[in-house]
Amino acid sequence: QVQLVESGGGLVQPGGSLRLSCAAVGIIFSVYDVGWYRQAPGKERELVARIPIPGTAMYADFVKGRFTISRDNAKNTMYLQMNSLKPEDTAIYYCNAQRGGLPPYWGQGTQVTVSS
Repeated sequence: QVQLVESGGGLVQPGGSLRLSCAAVGIIFSVYDVGWYRQAPGKERELVARIPIPGTAMYADFVKGRFTISRDNAKNTMYLQMNSLKPEDTAIYYCNAQRGGLPPYWGQGTQVTVSS
C-alpha cells in the first residue's frame, strides 16, 4: 500500500523558517514527479513547487526566492525548506507524487501557521 507521510509543520512567527518532509512508502520514489501543494481556508489547493522527472525544480511566483524543494531518492523522501515565512503562507501543505497519466498519490497534509 502506498503512503506519503508529511511531517515538520507547526506554528512559526513571520520571518521564520520551517522544513517539511514527506516520506514515501510503497513506491519507487525516483521515477515519480513530486511536488508540494497547499490549501488555505476557503481557498482551492494550489501548487507551491515541484520537481519533474527529468527536470529541474519549478516554483509558484509567490514562493520564489523563499522556498526550496528537494528530494533524496535513496531515502524515498522529499523536502520543502520554507524561509522568510509570511502570514499568507498559512495553510495545510500536502505532498504529491505522480507518474505519467496515473492518478497522483497525496499525503495527509501538515498544518503550517505563520503568526505572531
